[in-house]
Amino acid sequence: MRISAAVVLLSVVLAVPVWAQSVPASSSTAPAASRANAPLLQAVTVTGVQPGPGLWKVSKGDHVMWVLGTVTPLPKHMEWQSADVEQVLAHSQVLLEPPKADVKVDVGFFGKLVLLPSVYSARKNPGGLSLQQILPSDMYARWEVLKQRYFGSDRSIEYWRPIMVALKLYQKALDQAGLTNANDVSKAVMKMADAHGVRRVSVKYRLVIEHPRDVLNTLKQTNLHDISCFNQTLDLVQNQMGALTERANAWSTGDVPALQRFALGDRHESCVVAVVNADFAQQLGLHDLPQHLEEAWLSAAQDALAHNSQTFAVLSMQDVLAPDGLLARLKAMGYTVQAPDEQNP
Repeated sequence: MRISAAVVLLSVVLAVPVWAQSVPASSSTAPAASRANAPLLQAVTVTGVQPGPGLWKVSKGDHVMWVLGTVTPLPKHMEWQSADVEQVLAHSQVLLEPPKADVKVDVGFFGKLVLLPSVYSARKNPGGLSLQQILPSDMYARWEVLKQRYFGSDRSIEYWRPIMVALKLYQKALDQAGLTNANDVSKAVMKMADAHGVRRVSVKYRLVIEHPRDVLNTLKQTNLHDISCFNQTLDLVQNQMGALTERANAWSTGDVPALQRFALGDRHESCVVAVVNADFAQQLGLHDLPQHLEEAWLSAAQDALAHNSQTFAVLSMQDVLAPDGLLARLKAMGYTVQAPDEQNP
């Protein structure tokens, strides 16, 4: 999977938004000061009814699995024309849902109330320090430019940990760019499956956090790579929102070659992956969560292909296109994998 255990933990325990896919690294070599003062151009997103990409075909013998690749974010005002996908799905026996971690926090209602102070304190910098006190001066100058644009006069965020600011900044940048994570294609497909009586097969790896207060305390004491991630997020918001918009537009219009270019340049995971160090992940049993998810999906896919004449599946576009993605792994196992433009009409 392209989303790490660290991202799962931060999103569930701290209830902050995350992004699962990054965009190609910026090739800009301009000094930080000049980038901070450069005009921020508004990227244009597609609107209206759009077809989305074609389906990938995985087959062995006369058994077929059709795969829809997804990306996030997508254009806010795009309406996906899903009739062709719905027709294929309606003739399938099962829908293989996207793999996900099912994280359960083992605590009752009153326990959740008690945990709230710890959650909020985990967002703040240790010792009550401000961003100006902990960031290098040039980085803080870049942040001030973006803060004015996205947060206005809000001062409270100055005392949040850089990783938390980075996540919030990213969400606000998406909104201003006309992008959203709420345009959830996966959920739309699951609703179609229910409407047509197609059996849904969930692919989950369950993780129970039995002592959430201990987890929060560990998180607060862990050496998070906040500043490095914060710096990368500043660069993304300043220089790469256009690329993110291009990728969203490419999905919307079904431009697979463009999506392939983004996938080939997207070999690194988001900087959020690095916010939790190996000791922390090991302590919580999270270090091999991505591998567990990959193996769970591959097992479910092979089972579905063996027992059904037609299966439908939803995966991240990264897992569809990457040389080491899940479809590449199925191909290595002997399955035939065909991109939309490789199939006979």
